[in-house]
Amino acid sequence: MAALTYCTVGSNRIEEAKVFYDGVLALVGLSGMHDSPRGRIYGRDGGFSFGVLTPYDGNAASVGNGSMFSFACDSRDEVDALHAKAISLGGACEGAPGERQPGAYFSYFRDLDGNKLCAYCIG
Repeated sequence: MAALTYCTVGSNRIEEAKVFYDGVLALVGLSGMHDSPRGRIYGRDGGFSFGVLTPYDGNAASVGNGSMFSFACDSRDEVDALHAKAISLGGACEGAPGERQPGAYFSYFRDLDGNKLCAYCIG
């Protein structure tokens, strides 16, 4: 069976993006695993990884309209903290933390390059 193992977002401000993602992803237990001149890959225990990179083709990074990556959190407090951290580091709010349907707590934000991210917990 196939499984999603990693995803990446592009950045035109890679050094600033590393600061943003260092702060945000630390809250969900992901840390920098590999640095290259193109960016940083974050992960934990050989599982899923997330990267922020300059595009391989050398062109400017652009936002994937309709693309979004989400991080499952253990609690509503963790969702709140992740959203607040992203905003404090210069991200933009795309939907304040709150219940979207009974038992489903979500928040949405954009990174410094406009990539859309979500933090959520069920229950």
